[in-house]
Amino acid sequence: MKSARHAQQLKRAIGLIAAGALLVGLGTASTAAAGLNAHGSVKQVYVTGAAPDEKLGLLHRGRRVASLRAGSLGGAVFRRVEPGKGYRVRSAGGGVRSARLAVLSGRARPHSRKLYRQSLPAGGYGYLRTRDGIKLAINVHLPGPASEGPYPTLVEYAGYGFANPAGPEAGISPVANLLDFAVVDVNMRGTGCSGGAFDYFERLQSLDGYDVVETVARQPWVAPHKVGMLGISYGGISQLFVAATRPPHLAAITPLSVIDETATTLYPGGILNTGFALQWAEDRVDDAQPASPTGGQPWAYERIQNGDQTCAANQVLHTAAVNVVKRTHRNRFYRPAVADPVSPAKFVHRIEVPVFLACQFEDEQTGGHCPALADRFTGTRRKWFTFANGLHVDSLDPATFNRWYDFLQLFVAHRRPQLSQTQKNLAPTIYQTSMGIDGLTLPPDPIQSKPSYKAALRAFLRLRPVRILFDNGGPSPGKPYAGFERSFSRFPLPRTQARSWFLGPNGTLRARAPRKPGRDRFIWDPSARPATNFTGNTTSGDLWTDSPNYQWLQPPPGSALSYRTPRLRRDTAIVGAGALQAFLRSSSRDVDLQVTISEVRPDGKETYVQSGWLRASRRKLTRTSTLLEPRPTFRRRDARPLPRRGFARVVVPLYYQGHVYRAGSRIRITITAPGGDQPVWSFANTVPSGKAKVTLAFSRRRPSRLVLPFIPRLGAPSPLPPCPALRGQPCRDFAP
Repeated sequence: MKSARHAQQLKRAIGLIAAGALLVGLGTASTAAAGLNAHGSVKQVYVTGAAPDEKLGLLHRGRRVASLRAGSLGGAVFRRVEPGKGYRVRSAGGGVRSARLAVLSGRARPHSRKLYRQSLPAGGYGYLRTRDGIKLAINVHLPGPASEGPYPTLVEYAGYGFANPAGPEAGISPVANLLDFAVVDVNMRGTGCSGGAFDYFERLQSLDGYDVVETVARQPWVAPHKVGMLGISYGGISQLFVAATRPPHLAAITPLSVIDETATTLYPGGILNTGFALQWAEDRVDDAQPASPTGGQPWAYERIQNGDQTCAANQVLHTAAVNVVKRTHRNRFYRPAVADPVSPAKFVHRIEVPVFLACQFEDEQTGGHCPALADRFTGTRRKWFTFANGLHVDSLDPATFNRWYDFLQLFVAHRRPQLSQTQKNLAPTIYQTSMGIDGLTLPPDPIQSKPSYKAALRAFLRLRPVRILFDNGGPSPGKPYAGFERSFSRFPLPRTQARSWFLGPNGTLRARAPRKPGRDRFIWDPSARPATNFTGNTTSGDLWTDSPNYQWLQPPPGSALSYRTPRLRRDTAIVGAGALQAFLRSSSRDVDLQVTISEVRPDGKETYVQSGWLRASRRKLTRTSTLLEPRPTFRRRDARPLPRRGFARVVVPLYYQGHVYRAGSRIRITITAPGGDQPVWSFANTVPSGKAKVTLAFSRRRPSRLVLPFIPRLGAPSPLPPCPALRGQPCRDFAP
């Protein structure tokens, strides 16, 4: 209903410009008399100019291989088409056939590089043609008048309104412009004014990125005819997909606040994240609709109203967008053919260019699983990672910003990193706008003190690949300054040890399993857990501020199990994932579990550290699993209910943390129904549908235990931070 309404409004607004008249591309065939245009794409065929709802058939060497109906604007996309020649599209009743066309393979290198000779505007709005003839909306932002071209250039690429002439939605190109970089903001196909039909990180979308990089690099205003990529979140994740296609003229990438796999955000532990993740998918469905007063991207509708005929014609295929929400519900289990192509952990080994990556353990949007990527970047030696506690926006905190800037200067611009005093003076304004925090400045940077490009490059290359910022927010409560930092040669960190604390009677966690068997029980009740622990908006000045309005509440009595260690004799550094291994049974044959780990401080306060989730029926682990890196298979064939009698071994994976528990504190775990501990994650579709009795057993024969990645001889040089203070880690009064 919504799609049809959008179509009617669009027809009234623009009178339906002749579909396909402005689409010119490789392998295009058309039948002018009927207005039917058929185009070969990457494992796809797309059609414009059909009658609304007209039935279309795809023929291969005279045999029909697929059929579908055109959308309300006369566009259609045949997907999963075998590459090759000899295809035609036939209209209803076989009255009109297109000329023959070819379907392209998914290989990255195109059959011809002539495409990349197209000219792009040297500043301002325009369109870039991809290998299948689709035109992507772009906006070229040149640095200020003090800079002279040609310019070191970056590409920012996502499905948000990046090409909006009024400024990119959720983009960071203005920051790069202030640093004397040109930026080309690009809307993905099927979004805004870009042509084509949207699908979540399909192969074609990555190849579009390849074409963008190769086309931009050849522009006369680009120096030195190689480009980098920048972006945070969506614009960061896209870089991983594009870089894996290995565009020859890609210089480097800087992905910030990204995911390792789609599932770790969308289905943590096999449980649908009905908060941020599902809402984000719903937004993508709406953004991919044809532009209208009530749907699609508003800036595109405005351009159509002002006479942009290319934008208008590009809306035709938007009705063929894949509904990613429906796909989400269809793929509750792990299916390699569906999940692997959209999971960066499966393909970042193909990336060969230099990489600078930063993300946060408590990222409220993507979740704390990004560090799992670090050991997967085996295709390049030039790679640097920064991990910290904090929020989604903290991947550009002042310390990380300096290294990000140095990296871009050295590997994209090939010039000495040196911020001018004018640029440094803009930092407070930038951070107040993006983080809602006043008074932030950039710290001194040793790389920028080097006298030449070569000296700065040598110094940067000597940096260890992995940097962890501990106690982010500690020195000045809530402000994104780290208490201290440490650097390492790899991740997982060298000398990591699996340290176990065994669950025992009276809510204890001890170094040895209890001699006497014991059991604990709680009432599993999702209604006892709030949907979120934050009240407000996840924007600058609300969650993104130095004093978020967290409401992190203790579970109601009887609705949780809690265990804690004795007071720690010395600082205990935990960096990595870990897990809770529990032997449990339930009155329900399946149950969703959340395990929260926190620090109970000597002053009677409790600081949130991390969480983990699991649907108990999905407990089977892969052969490569360890208790430091547990990996459930999440396959349908491996799912099995809990036994009616007896106890089942269940391993709940924890998400990553980088935290030093201070001497005198205690480590606590809390086992509950999912919800209540993440600002914008929620779980509305948990199982069972009602309450359940969950019993946990512990003994030497059934050693329920917490296993964490312990780093020996890593203590904190700074005192215990105030409470609250740490970024992304709410604090509350402890209640046993």
